[in-house]
Order: sequence, then structure tokens, then C-alpha cells
Amino acid sequence: MPHHEGYRKAMRLMELAERFRLPVVTFVDVPGAHPGPESEERGIAEAIARSIGLMTRLRTPIVAVITGEGGSGGALAIAVGDVVIALENAVYSVISPEGCASILWRTPDQAATAAVAMRMTAGDQLALGVVDLVVDEPHDGAQADPAEAARRLRSAIVGQLGALERQPIDSLVEARYRRYRQLGAYTVVSQPAPPTPERPGLGERLRVFLGSGRGALGQLPGRTDEPPAREDV
Repeated sequence: MPHHEGYRKAMRLMELAERFRLPVVTFVDVPGAHPGPESEERGIAEAIARSIGLMTRLRTPIVAVITGEGGSGGALAIAVGDVVIALENAVYSVISPEGCASILWRTPDQAATAAVAMRMTAGDQLALGVVDLVVDEPHDGAQADPAEAARRLRSAIVGQLGALERQPIDSLVEARYRRYRQLGAYTVVSQPAPPTPERPGLGERLRVFLGSGRGALGQLPGRTDEPPAREDV
């Protein structure tokens, strides 16, 4: 869980790569940025925002690789790339399943339900267009054979960098920025407004009001609807 110093160091290195026209490759395995009070005191949110902004306009090819867990803005701060690659068993989401369950279900015990709802697996993210390429891991997972996993990743990264370097840099930067602006986009469907009911006039409203009042009060004891006799008057 990186501190703000880690993101600022990453930004310095990315600017150095741009200066020397070197591509940037980031490897993401972070559940989120460090959430402690010292991070807030030293501006962790500002560091994440600046890192995202820098990567959207960096004039060099960028490939981001999700190797394990990519969570929240702590991962996005170093994952804004022209191409995003994920290992087969990697996950990528806006929040951890435990955090999502704590907010929506008020208990972290619903983490499994939250994970399914967020569609955070590499295959789901590929279908959503967040990830561009999923690299198969060795039979027992990347942790069982790191050398073989590295060879597979190397082949994927080199191939993607070769394709990116053939594109004009202005087009590359514009496409990268547009890609992240479109993530999570939605369409607002407008419907015709319901017709405004005709408002009754003052006379009609008075009749309704007096009629409802008479029905509610009922007739007083000893009262009849017949007019009084002459001698009674």
C-alpha cells in the first residue's frame, strides 16, 4: 500500500522516461494507497491525482500490467496506460470486496457477494473493456512458476510496445486520454414529461371543500332538511 512518497518517486521516473524517449511499463499489485493519517497529512490524494494526470499526457508509450490485485485509486495512479495487461488470476476493481461489502451490506462478511457483483476478475475486466489482454498463467498459478510467468509476460509486453511505438505520439496521447474519459460512461434516456393535470377553478374547489366538510361533520342532532313551519318561525 504505497505512501505518497512512492507515487511522487514514480512520477519523477516517468518524467525521466519521457525525457529520454523510453517506454514506461508498470507492474500493479496493490489493494490501494496507504490510508493512514500520515498519508492524509502529507497529501496522498493530491499525489494520486497528479500521477493520474501525468500519465494521461505523458508523451511516451505506456503499458500497465496487473500482476495480482489492482484496487482503487492506489492502483489507477500507476495503471493509466495505452495498453492494460492482466495475468489470468489477477483482479482489478475500484474497491476491495471487503470495503464494498462494508459500505453496501454493512458487513465485510458479504465480501464474496460483492466480488461477484463488481465483476473484478481478469476475464470480466476484459469483457468490460478495462483490460486489453489477459495472459495465461502456468498450471498452478504464477506464484508456482515465476520464471515461466515472466517469460509469458515478456512476450506480451514486447509485442504491445512494438505496436505502440509505430503510432504517432500525438495520436497515442489523445487515444489514451479518451480511453479513460470513456470508462464508466452511460447514456441518459429522456422521456416526455407527463401531462400537467388541469387545475380546477376556484368555484369548483370551494364546492368540493364545502361538500367534503358537510359529509365529515354530518347533520347536527335535531336538525332536518325540511324548512321550519311558519308558526315555528
